[in-house]
Amino acid sequence: MRKIAASELLINDDGSIFHLHLQPCDLADKVILVGDPGRVELVASFFDTVERRVENREFVTVVGTYRGTRFTVVSTGIGTDNIDIVLNELDALANIDFSRREVRKELRSLSIVRLGTTGAVQPDMELGSCVMSVVSLGLDSVLYYYAEAEKIRDKGLEEAFIAHTGWNDVFSRPYAVYADKGLVKSFGEMARPGITVSAVGFYAPQGRMLRLQPVISDMIEKFEHFSYNGLRITNIEMESSAVAALSALMGHKAVTLCTVIAQRSAESSDVDYGEAVKGMVKSALAILSR
Repeated sequence: MRKIAASELLINDDGSIFHLHLQPCDLADKVILVGDPGRVELVASFFDTVERRVENREFVTVVGTYRGTRFTVVSTGIGTDNIDIVLNELDALANIDFSRREVRKELRSLSIVRLGTTGAVQPDMELGSCVMSVVSLGLDSVLYYYAEAEKIRDKGLEEAFIAHTGWNDVFSRPYAVYADKGLVKSFGEMARPGITVSAVGFYAPQGRMLRLQPVISDMIEKFEHFSYNGLRITNIEMESSAVAALSALMGHKAVTLCTVIAQRSAESSDVDYGEAVKGMVKSALAILSR
């Protein structure tokens, strides 16, 4: 069996993984990912018990229980590049023997739920509502650095999106990956299903203009009018594609849920969205602890 080199799997002196500073014993079967480090404490505020808090850079973790179910809550920061770090290190904690530096013979599958914020594309989506990424359409290129990406992509959706938008080939080719069907079914009662676009930035990559002109000036209009197999593009954010893709490649179950804090079609926003996010967290924990 292949030994994983010290330069590939970095382990700290205390036996924790390099960026997250977590040890294998810190990893619950159910993982909640949030972007904002401050949101980790919001999730943990609902816990009945807290057994551990760990912090390194933007990666803050709390391990605890809610209604008898153990959770690991991790902040990822912003962007799919950070998701690449977090998902690989969570999988290493689950499926690599650190002492032997070998992949375990029996692999562990995690349930991973990202709870984030997003901008809505459809005009009938209200601020404060919750949306679920049944499909994530990645405009980043993270997935293409991994072998066997072909197995998890919906090329039909990709081609339809490229044709509909006249996608510029100077950008990375979009990739489409589905969330776990079981998790999608579980959260169907609390969130609107749709296609989520994961952008590589917040401003021009999401069609916003401050002083610099975006290359795609009608991005939101194009996204609003795209549909595939009964699903419309509901929202834009910056992480769901890598969460869905890497989880699927590694054999984990994953889905992204987001609270709408900006309405792109109506050109409105709500920067005081704390209560709406709190409601999403509370509902998600209740469903995950059933």
